Formats: sequence, C-alpha cells, structure tokens
Amino acid sequence: MHITDSAISLNVTDVEASAAWVQKHLGFRVAMEADGFSSLSHPEAGFNLIYLRTGLSTFKPESMAGHAGGLLVVFTVDDIDADYARLRDAGVEIVTPIETEPWGERYFQMADPNGVIYQLVQWVTPADEQP
Repeated sequence: MHITDSAISLNVTDVEASAAWVQKHLGFRVAMEADGFSSLSHPEAGFNLIYLRTGLSTFKPESMAGHAGGLLVVFTVDDIDADYARLRDAGVEIVTPIETEPWGERYFQMADPNGVIYQLVQWVTPADEQP
C-alpha cells in the first residue's frame, strides 16, 4: 500500500463553525469547501481535517452519522503552557485544564462550537525520571 495523503473526517451540525474555529485558534487553512463540506490543512499537521454536515446523503455509513463519541483530535506542540494561555485568553472553551501524566504526557483539551474535542500535548520528562 502506498498512502498519498491523510485526513480525518468529522460529521458535525455546523461545518462553518468548526472550520472557522480551527482556522482562528489552530492555524488551519481551507483547502476545499462546498455546501456542507470543508477540508482544512495545516503545513505541520500531517493530515487534513474534513467537516461534513450531519444529514448529508453522501455520508457513509449512515449508521455513524453524528457519532464522534470518544474521538479526540490530538496535536503535539512545543510549548503547551504558551498555547494554553493563548487559547484560554482567546475565550476557547477549555474542557480539561493542563494535566501531566506520570509517563510524561502534558496536555489540555478544548471543545469547538460543535463539541469536537481537540487535545494539545507536549511530551515532558516523566516525574520518576527527573533529577
């Protein structure tokens, strides 16, 4: 198999709201869009984010329409504290404040207007390995 591109597709009620949110807060840019569809790219993400409006007849399988339970869209960043402060100050809905797991995952989570959860992560030296 030779993969030529990657994307994650999310079924949301308000495509424009999620698309505007990732542009404003995460630096994505529109690659393609049409009625009920928006594909956004970021030069450092490694995949496109695609939003499809709930109820589109082209969404398959139909049984998954509107189901994103448990899904996290995760990005690794260089300065989690600066990103947290910037996004909090911009009024982004922070659903999980910064936490650091024992294995070195420092992260926080936020929600877009459709309730999609995005997580920013920075890997740090685990507590039990610090001098």
